[in-house]
Amino acid sequence: MADLDWLALAATAATALLFVGLFLLRRRGAKFTLLTVVALVAGIGLGLLFQGHLAYVDVIGTIYVNVITAFVAPLIVVSVLASVTSLGSLQKLRTIGLSSVFWLLLTTFISILLTLGLALATGIGKGANLELEGVDGTALTGLLRPLDQVIVGLFPSNIAGDVSSNNIIGIILFTLVIAVSYLLVADKKAEKVRAFKDLVDATRRVFFKAVGFIIALTPYAVLALVASTTSTAVGRLETAASLVGVLVVALVACFVDAYLVNGVLVKVFAGLNPFRFFRLITPPQYTAFTTQSSIGTLPLTIATLTRKIGVSDEVAGFTAPIGTTIGMPGCAGIWPTLVAVFSVNALGIDYTPLDYVVLVVLGLLVSLGTAGVPGTAIITATAVLTAVGLPVEVLVLLIPISAVAGTASTMANVTAAATAATIVARRAGALDDAVFEGRATVSDDGDHDDDTDASAAPDSPAPAGRAATRPSAGRAATEERIETTVATEPAPLDRAAPPTADLSRR
Repeated sequence: MADLDWLALAATAATALLFVGLFLLRRRGAKFTLLTVVALVAGIGLGLLFQGHLAYVDVIGTIYVNVITAFVAPLIVVSVLASVTSLGSLQKLRTIGLSSVFWLLLTTFISILLTLGLALATGIGKGANLELEGVDGTALTGLLRPLDQVIVGLFPSNIAGDVSSNNIIGIILFTLVIAVSYLLVADKKAEKVRAFKDLVDATRRVFFKAVGFIIALTPYAVLALVASTTSTAVGRLETAASLVGVLVVALVACFVDAYLVNGVLVKVFAGLNPFRFFRLITPPQYTAFTTQSSIGTLPLTIATLTRKIGVSDEVAGFTAPIGTTIGMPGCAGIWPTLVAVFSVNALGIDYTPLDYVVLVVLGLLVSLGTAGVPGTAIITATAVLTAVGLPVEVLVLLIPISAVAGTASTMANVTAAATAATIVARRAGALDDAVFEGRATVSDDGDHDDDTDASAAPDSPAPAGRAATRPSAGRAATEERIETTVATEPAPLDRAAPPTADLSRR
């Protein structure tokens, strides 16, 4: 009994009471986004109040992350299969695939330029007088793999092993081979593979229903995860006061990129209200912030895109998974660039404009194949510093604040992926404005209801057991619209396709 942590028990009891409060708010009709925001605020208070005594609360967040991560690999397989098989042609696949990669890389390129401008304008690192003597960076350089091994690792070698290790690129490539094979066979003998398509569609419905159950628990998980993150962050800040300037610039860059940059992109190229857009994607943003895992947040990201934003299943199921390995503006753009400029200024290295151009190009290349898991920013930063000839020992000194900055950078990653998917859907004619505006809803299994009362809350959880029916005429109309629109893709990038009112999805 003497070793019993009574404060930890008190923290657990307080968490249970807060859970009850969230449950009662939900029973009173509180919207999902409001519940998530309330959980965020309550989690911060809990983390500050019981700092260092949240061992039992950590268990709750860990269980949620483990469960939702378990769905990632099978969800990617089902989503990509359903997306590609529903497209109906290789031309549409090429168009959406190239468009997805373009917009994901563009968001990263913008984030690199943004960070470079902020870092140079603030002179971050000047006068830091870093002392690298005795600092061992071999542990970080050991994380890097030779280029040939990196390329080989991108391709699937054992699909069971890829699934168990969440090797996203390997999973996507394997699934694409199967999906493309289906398209080739269906083009000549559709009736022979109709059963395969029906199986894929049925599996997708079942998986999204299961994911819906997990998503309903997100506010409770956010509370526990934010409490743990806050407690850890406060402890690390106390030991990293001298590096607080780097942390501030990193957080500013992440939030400016997530909200200002993506807001402009959503407004200009998707024709949507950015304020409503950000309100609807709040749950995946906060989940990414607390879990520091773009991959772990993927099920929630896809569900939010289809049910709240109005992105078609085909685009959301294809672009969002790619966004966990390509692009990643926070982990592969902002943090490596900031660390590089900090190193240059702190060590008094003479850097020319050409050197900064090389830094931008290398940062963009490193963003290809980045894994959306906690700790990725350290690996990408190590790769960039090594490539441009800067000492990786600087990263060792920045480790105390890297995890804190990782919360915001992961949120920026997920926001960029959602933005890219939304723009791709708009330009492919696969964005349903009725869902975005709250005039139609999509149930957990993907069915669409155009007869929903316009006054219904657009971001409230779907009632259990409610299954809406999608009119077949609407589906046929959308298929025809995508057929004609995608044939001319990619659309000019200097103008946005005008918003279309009340589209029926797929």
